[in-house]
Amino acid sequence: MVGSGSRPLLTLFPPVALPCWPWDMKHVLSLLLAAAFAPAFTPILNPPLSPSWATAPPSRRTCVFFEAPGVRGSTKTLGKLLDAGPGPPRVIRCLYSRCCFGIWNLTQHQAQVEMQGCRDSDEPDCEAPHCELSPRAHPGPRSTLFTCSCGTDFCNANYSHLPPPGSPGIPGSQGPQAVPGESIWMVLVLLGLFLLLLLLGSIILALLQRKACRVQGGPEPEPEPEPGSGRDWSAELPELPELPELCFSQVIWEGGHTVVWAGQLQGKLVAIKAFSLRAVAQFQAERALYELPSLQHDHIVRFITASRGGPGPLPCGPLLVLELHPKGSLCHYLTQHTSDWGSSMRMALSLARGLAFLHEERWQDGQYKPGIAHRDLSSQNVLIREDGSCAIGDLGLALVLPGLTQPPTWAPTQPRGPAAIMEAGTQRYMAPELLDKTLDLQDWGTALRQADVYSLALLLWEILSRCPDLWPESRPPPFQLAYEAELGSTPTTCELWTLAVEERRRPYIPSTWHCFTTDPGGLRELLEDCWDADPEARLTAECVQQRLAALAHPQEARPFPESCTHDCPPLCPEDCLSPPPHCHSPL
Repeated sequence: MVGSGSRPLLTLFPPVALPCWPWDMKHVLSLLLAAAFAPAFTPILNPPLSPSWATAPPSRRTCVFFEAPGVRGSTKTLGKLLDAGPGPPRVIRCLYSRCCFGIWNLTQHQAQVEMQGCRDSDEPDCEAPHCELSPRAHPGPRSTLFTCSCGTDFCNANYSHLPPPGSPGIPGSQGPQAVPGESIWMVLVLLGLFLLLLLLGSIILALLQRKACRVQGGPEPEPEPEPGSGRDWSAELPELPELPELCFSQVIWEGGHTVVWAGQLQGKLVAIKAFSLRAVAQFQAERALYELPSLQHDHIVRFITASRGGPGPLPCGPLLVLELHPKGSLCHYLTQHTSDWGSSMRMALSLARGLAFLHEERWQDGQYKPGIAHRDLSSQNVLIREDGSCAIGDLGLALVLPGLTQPPTWAPTQPRGPAAIMEAGTQRYMAPELLDKTLDLQDWGTALRQADVYSLALLLWEILSRCPDLWPESRPPPFQLAYEAELGSTPTTCELWTLAVEERRRPYIPSTWHCFTTDPGGLRELLEDCWDADPEARLTAECVQQRLAALAHPQEARPFPESCTHDCPPLCPEDCLSPPPHCHSPL
């Protein structure tokens, strides 16, 4: 295996994580920062579209942090606040630069600090060792705002000197005074600049909202086409049969462009995935995957047919009719139930088998099945079968991977550029290389399989967290999603990036998990080998399946293939090698 430091990654476009930037800074000090101050202090007001945190500095700059009451916006997200006392000023450790800044308001009587903190990028003026003030704007007739940037620890605690009296911008200086006509023109120019910035900000925020929707796995909401709108969406639908016997019962799940219903077809319970008229392309891509002749597998949701229609007076759109699993999603099931060791292993092993089947490129009975990356594995998209095993569903973001043995006539639809390859679903389960946009685009087929295995590890942790046999001295805690204990139920992209990428933290593994199986440390080592920060160090889905089978049925375990072996010493405490009374064995 190759370490993360020795594998070059080909990234065809710069990393972008725009939701991280404090866009409210455009409100700071009102018109000053929106107009006159903007050209001279751009890195604070207008974060670039390719932020420098994608390649964070090797060591952190420490600065004084202060924000005067009444100043709108905040730069605290540009660093990590340290506990340096109960009151201001505080200390901040910069995340994205090695540069401090300060803003002072100088009147005829005194200099008052307005803001201190970290810059978001290193600029040429950051090389100064001390805070040397420069006049920037006049918020009032007898006051001037001065700024400084410097590149040593705590250099923004105070300024080194003021410009000499009589310098331009100093209150009370005897420079040439603007005539009233010039003042009016200046106000009009500033007002025009402000309106222009406001327009550009609105456009950028709209683009950010669209991007955030794609990162979270849901399409941005769009209105249904209205009659007479000039575009015939139904003309883009393929020839689909209508099923008069198809009945819609109740809504199970509703998203931006799709609604999943429980219903009946010829007296049998089915799930009906109804697409809006604007989601014809998404319907066609998902249908093409389900209709692959060799995709049938016990642990993949079974496809029944495609149709068109709708419940009642709703617009007639494309439908996918799928197998219904009344026990619901894995998330719903784990919230309501705990499972003993055998049942937990059944869920975990079936989930790994389903993913290994998706990833595998194979010929069977003269039919070719390509490798497929799911790209949206989550406990909402995994369903519980009647026998307690799992079935992987929702192939809406699944992608056919490049193959080695595909027939000459096989021509799958290729992704349109790097953005299409790196598109992913639920951000909680996104691999670190997707969060920081460093996925290996040179071998993107392997890279997407590795990202799926990271998501699989988080699902295995969720399943095991509800196994009473792994909590011998207490009841299992209430179900929580991966990272919910650390970040809550709705983590932002920035919070996930900080936790999973920068700090390399993973869900907590209790010590009792080390002592349960006949292979001390086996569970912990399995999870760590799946969610490793280095994608190339992760197991394949096939290896995960073999490791789980060995844990579930140690008496039937076979030797691991060379690619699945693990030479690490046991990660369980030594006193667990011979289980004490409170450590239980499944045998």
